[in-house]
Amino acid sequence: MASQIDVFHECFDQVSDPRVAGRTIHPLNSILFLVVAAVIAGADGPDEIESFGGEKLDWLSKFADFEAGIPSHDTITRVLSLIKPAEFQNALLQWHSHLCELAHASSDCDSKNHTGPIHVAIDGKTVRGSYTDAEKSNAIHIVSAWATEHSVTLGQTEVDSKSNEITAIPELLDLIDVRNSIVTLDAMGCQKSIAEKIIEEGGDYVFAVKDNHPKLCAAIADYFEMAHNEGLKDHGVRTITTLGKQAGRDEERFYATCPIPEALRELTDQWKGAKSICQANTCTTRGDKQSSDVRYYISSRPARVREFSNCARKHWGIESMHWVLDVVFHEDSSRLRTKNATSNMSFARRFVTTLLKRDTRKKSLKRKRKIAGWNTDFLEKLLFAA
Repeated sequence: MASQIDVFHECFDQVSDPRVAGRTIHPLNSILFLVVAAVIAGADGPDEIESFGGEKLDWLSKFADFEAGIPSHDTITRVLSLIKPAEFQNALLQWHSHLCELAHASSDCDSKNHTGPIHVAIDGKTVRGSYTDAEKSNAIHIVSAWATEHSVTLGQTEVDSKSNEITAIPELLDLIDVRNSIVTLDAMGCQKSIAEKIIEEGGDYVFAVKDNHPKLCAAIADYFEMAHNEGLKDHGVRTITTLGKQAGRDEERFYATCPIPEALRELTDQWKGAKSICQANTCTTRGDKQSSDVRYYISSRPARVREFSNCARKHWGIESMHWVLDVVFHEDSSRLRTKNATSNMSFARRFVTTLLKRDTRKKSLKRKRKIAGWNTDFLEKLLFAA
């Protein structure tokens, strides 16, 4: 255990202390350890983090320096507002990598090793309680990258509104390694410059195409309509259909993909590396009501329909993570308003989600947080166990 605690502090030593030297009472690493442990144990903001620290001071003192006691919620807020989000993210990700290395070293089974491309879903979420104006129009919007197979947030960046998501995505791509990855983005991220950046950095992409690129969207839709009418196989279209039930409704999902036809090359060649076009059609039935949703995509991957269907489904896994942040961590209720504090707490919640999911017991994430608050042995397991 001692060596793992040392590694924890080594990971967090890279976070620069922005406070005036000689005028601080609480070590930075101690505050950050308190934040991570408290968020696991159910704290949703600085006030609750302070309260958790007061109740668990003896336990916390085993792992960090709390000779000066527990920092106030104002101190916690100020530190979260001052530290650089990129450094805080890197520290948490390095700590997670250490836990993964321990898990790998303690396992005799290599069957879980992932050899294919890693799926990375990029999407944005507005932290609705972070507004500062009366119209609530300037809430901070966070764009994050989610490795779906491993339930890990690889990085995030923040902007002042959803409309700026296009500018945030290239900044996020600078923070993460997309080599041997398939990056999926919704229609807002379907940009030629973003496609070029992903390809140049050694990754691949699957972009949803909507009316922000009307000519391309119409051309893909027309091609698939023609293929459906004249014969899918005759036009090189590969298909797969899946059936499922979810939340009291029946879902039939139809996926199709094909190499880019010559007739569309003039349009698709503007997207660097583009190799295939795709269609996803979801038909939902609930009682007597039926609805259908059709989406079109452009991809740098070859026309492999099963791979495309997995990417299309997995992309919405990041929406599940957003739901967890709101329901389990009450993120939309948070009134942290400064960019760095909002971003750092948001990433701490995402990191804690990963730790909670590493525990395989069949309990909800919300219940696991409560157990961690009640039982420090379980909290230690989440923090330090392989």
